[in-house]
Amino acid sequence: MTKQEVSERFQIPIAILDEYESWNLCDSVRQVMEAWQYDDRDIERLSLIMTLHDIGFAKEEIFSYMKLYLAGRDTRAERLALLNKRRLASLDEIHFREMQLARLDYLRYEIQKDKKKKG
Repeated sequence: MTKQEVSERFQIPIAILDEYESWNLCDSVRQVMEAWQYDDRDIERLSLIMTLHDIGFAKEEIFSYMKLYLAGRDTRAERLALLNKRRLASLDEIHFREMQLARLDYLRYEIQKDKKKKG
């Protein structure tokens, strides 16, 4: 499949495909008639990249994770550490948003309470 076909079929932005190619992780991508050709292994890797992107990994983190992933099973502990780090960051974001909501609800409560007094 060409880059354009992959982008359209799997809804992967061209910028991510360009990035994937620039990382030289796509050893199975071949250039045929001046167009990159992606195979099933590339699609699988791109799916993982999109998942990492969707869960909040930065480009550098994705690159690091993918290098480890391609290095094989011996890197499971390192990959798990990266996932745990992202999970903790997500929990911190959730707790911060919960505090914001609590403050917002308090302000709403104060306005509603004041409105009832004035009737």
